[in-house]
Amino acid sequence: MITRLATRRATRAAAAVLFLVACAKIEPPPGAPPDIAPPLVLEVRPDSVALLPGFDGEVEFIFDEVISEGATPNQGTGTGDLERLILLSPSEQVPQVRWKRNRITVKPKGGWQPDRVYRIELRPGVVDLRRNRSDTTVVVTLSTAADGAAVPDHRLQGRVFDWTRGQAIPGGLVVAQLLPDSLAYRVIADSTGRFSLTRIPDGTYVVFGVVDANRNARRDAREMFDSLRVEPGRTDVGEIWAFPHDTIGPRIQNAVVLDSVRATITLSQFLDPEQQLDSTAARVFRLPDSTPVVVRSVLPPAVSDSLENLLRAAADTVAQADSPDAGQNDVAPSPPPPLPRPEPSP
Repeated sequence: MITRLATRRATRAAAAVLFLVACAKIEPPPGAPPDIAPPLVLEVRPDSVALLPGFDGEVEFIFDEVISEGATPNQGTGTGDLERLILLSPSEQVPQVRWKRNRITVKPKGGWQPDRVYRIELRPGVVDLRRNRSDTTVVVTLSTAADGAAVPDHRLQGRVFDWTRGQAIPGGLVVAQLLPDSLAYRVIADSTGRFSLTRIPDGTYVVFGVVDANRNARRDAREMFDSLRVEPGRTDVGEIWAFPHDTIGPRIQNAVVLDSVRATITLSQFLDPEQQLDSTAARVFRLPDSTPVVVRSVLPPAVSDSLENLLRAAADTVAQADSPDAGQNDVAPSPPPPLPRPEPSP
């Protein structure tokens, strides 16, 4: 009886040990530093700046560790976590993006078209299984030209601004359409609104700067934008000021009388800052008999205030000159300093 009881206890102890071993959690060795390094791209296939006529494969970004597929799957709609990190140009369609443990593969839905220069950009945001996030951008350029022409090295650079706020657009979308085929090359501006679109064909471009409200890397309806035409050989696009575009003109929302000669009119939309309105653009009537009142000027508030200050200063100067005490304590002004002489040319 005692022998059977000992045997049962030994069996239960062995089973408990096996259970603990089976349920043990694999962890790093005690004292080992935590892994805080973001995933790093070790290799791209094919090599960047490659000439690949008839190419039918996939572009691969290969990492030094297993990466996360993300919480949202990649189903070709552009809403997947990895799809959002890929910009394939010249195209505005969502490419085929696949996760393969330590790799991300990219291919256009309709395949690679002949005689084109493709630009595949992997944006920052790839995370590993420990949620470490990459903060680097990797670009692959390849050409499917059958004539073996070298990959171009043309560049477009500039800055995008939000006109309504008067400040740069961090992460603004830039779309450069190559004429006459309207091939669309895309890039995302940095945190200061600056962009640089590299290794694209030289030619005439219409460059759009867009406030990408839904962050889908596409120019959608009702998103603020503006565009500039860039001629061949030019690399500096300059500043693009995005603003709302619609078919409804500005309407008066409110009018406030400031004093006996001034009133402020608030409109439903922002106006072109370079637009000049003359006095015939507004009509004012005195109530109750609707007698017309002469309008002297129609100006933005800042311009109006500046002119009023100048007129007020001029009136004060005239009043001081007409004063009986004027000229008694006046001190002759010192002559202005001489202008610097130009240096002789070398």
